[in-house]
Amino acid sequence: MSRPQRLRLGYGTNGLTDLRLDDALGLLADLGYDGVGLTLDHMHLDPLAPDLAARTARVARRLGALGLTTTVETGARYVLEPRRKHGPSLLDADLEGRAARTRLLLTAVNVAAELGAHAVHCFSGVTPAGTDDGTAWQRLREALAPVLDAADAVGVPLAIEPEPGHLLATVADFHRLRRMLDEPEPLGLTLDIGHCQCLEPEPPGECVRAAAPWLRHVQIEDMRRGVHEHLPFGDGEIDFPPVLEALAATGYQGLTVVELPRHSHAGPELARSSFEFLQAAAATTTKGAPAA
Repeated sequence: MSRPQRLRLGYGTNGLTDLRLDDALGLLADLGYDGVGLTLDHMHLDPLAPDLAARTARVARRLGALGLTTTVETGARYVLEPRRKHGPSLLDADLEGRAARTRLLLTAVNVAAELGAHAVHCFSGVTPAGTDDGTAWQRLREALAPVLDAADAVGVPLAIEPEPGHLLATVADFHRLRRMLDEPEPLGLTLDIGHCQCLEPEPPGECVRAAAPWLRHVQIEDMRRGVHEHLPFGDGEIDFPPVLEALAATGYQGLTVVELPRHSHAGPELARSSFEFLQAAAATTTKGAPAA
C-alpha cells in the first residue's frame, strides 16, 4: 500500500453554473481548493461552440495562474440534445447517436490533454427500453474503444463512473467492463462516495479500499441509503472520517471533487462550507493529513 496522501480537494463546476467560469475558478482558488471538476457544458467550456482550442488555451492559462489542477467531466445533462437528459448515450439504439456521444468523449480527451487534466470522467448511460443486457454491453464496449485509444495516445486515463440506474451501476459492473475490454491500461474508475452509500453492498470506506488500484477520479457528497440524491455534507448518512482515511491510505493522488449539481443557487456558500467540512473531517483521521 502506498503511503498516505494529503487530500486534494476540488469542486465541480456543475454546482457553480450561476457563475462565469473565470469567477468560479477564482472563487475555488480563494477558498483553498486544489482543483476543479470541469464539466464541459454550454455555460462554461462549451465543447460544441466555435474556437474550442483557443478557449481551452485561455482556461489552461487561468488554471495555471491560479495554481489549480483539473479533471474533465462529461456529465452535462443537455449538451448534445436540448430536450433529452443525457441523450444520446453510449447505449442508444441509433448508431449515429452513439457516435455523437463518442465524439464528445474524444473532444473531452483532447481538452483534458491541453489542460493537463489528471482524468476524463464518463458514464455508460441508461439501457434503452427494449434493449437486452448483452446488446447494451456490446454497444458500450464498441463506443468506448476509440476513446480508450485516444486516451492512451495522450496519456490521460478515462475514468468511468458507476451511476445508479445506468447499465454500469456498480463497481462490480466496472470490473465486468474491464474484463470485456481485456483490461486496458487507460480505463480507470470514477468512484462517487455518495453512490457507494446509495447502493454498494459495502460501506463507502471499504469501497474505496477495494477500488484503490483503479481509482483515477473521486467525487464526494453526502447521500442516504437507497436514495440517489446528492446532498450537502451533514444532510445524509455518510460517516466521512473513515472514508477520507481510506482515500489517504490508498495513495490516490488525484482530485476529490465535491459534486452538488443541483445546488448552484447556493454554489459559493456551499463551496466554502464543503471545504471547511472536509478539512475538519480529514483532520480527525489517524492516517490522513488535513486538506490544507
